[in-house]
Amino acid sequence: MAASGQPPVPPALSAEQAKAVLAEVIKAFGAPENAQRMEEARDNACNDMGVLKFARLIKSYESQDPEIASMSGKLKAMFLPPMTLPPHGAGTGGVAAS
Repeated sequence: MAASGQPPVPPALSAEQAKAVLAEVIKAFGAPENAQRMEEARDNACNDMGVLKFARLIKSYESQDPEIASMSGKLKAMFLPPMTLPPHGAGTGGVAAS
């Protein structure tokens, strides 16, 4: 709640609107004709505050709606390279569990 006693501001997008936006973004990023623009978007994504605000909003809906969580995962996979887990064992520099 706001400290000034005013009611909290509602989110910029409802869950349904967020779903629609995610679906359109995934569709656009998946189109072959957008491949070059997709590369540019990956390069510039870390510099766009709007992306961060949108990502925070979507994150807040992920726990409430499994469809949003699924679409969010697809979108993240487009921007983030797949991660491989390092081998476990002695000599890897990791901290042993106790």
